[in-house]
Amino acid sequence: MASTVRSWLAPARVTDAITDPVQRRGYTWELLIVFSATLGLSGLRSLISLLNSLLQTTPLNKQSVALNVKQANIDLLDLLAQLAGILQLLAWGALGAYLLWRAGIGPRLVGLDRTRPGRDLLAGCGLAALIGIPGLGFYFLTRAIGINLNVVPSALGDTWWRVPVLILSAFGNAWAEESLVVGYLITRLRRFGWGENTSLVTAAVLRGSYHLYQGFGGFLGNIVLGLVFGRVWQRFNRLWALVIAHTILDVFSFVGYALLKGVIPGL
Repeated sequence: MASTVRSWLAPARVTDAITDPVQRRGYTWELLIVFSATLGLSGLRSLISLLNSLLQTTPLNKQSVALNVKQANIDLLDLLAQLAGILQLLAWGALGAYLLWRAGIGPRLVGLDRTRPGRDLLAGCGLAALIGIPGLGFYFLTRAIGINLNVVPSALGDTWWRVPVLILSAFGNAWAEESLVVGYLITRLRRFGWGENTSLVTAAVLRGSYHLYQGFGGFLGNIVLGLVFGRVWQRFNRLWALVIAHTILDVFSFVGYALLKGVIPGL
């Protein structure tokens, strides 16, 4: 039992570090470019958004932020804009997977192969249950103590395409985040010789940073989620399980809110 606990808290590094300075410099620039164009930039924008919220006279828990909002007044144009945003998320995740593939790290080596769909689905459902119920309680707690905004998962109108778009958005977010922040980033940090725990914490803090627009609760809650997801991946190397779990969580949040708003008082 003690050895199992130690292996979870301090797992061995599985990839040798690169020592060639030119290659290290190339990877450094690659990381900076990728994240300054994707989730790192989202983290900066989230920080600015949080600072703006903190400077308001209204307390954080009396302010609201919406995740899925209308992009155009005309229904068809709004649908096209929503799909364009989803396409961007899919491209971000594909960029991380592609860069790993170019470096000789194919889908199988990060758990994106299709050899274990059943197990990945079961693991994803289990992870979603493990995170979802405590996460919801943590959100209400942070709102109650005034350190989080009121998060509106969907502000889309009641259109025929709302539910399918929200499901696609859930998958797009899951694919982009897990591919970049877990599969890509942690793998790259291993190549710099970083230990598994240091890489894990770095990835989790990055995940929390682009949720700062929700408040301190969103930041802390997503750090915890990042620590759990990242460690599960380090142990079992199945990225699809994380994508499935993340998708399930977002589908329940986005679609559940859209369908139950007005039905459940105070939602």
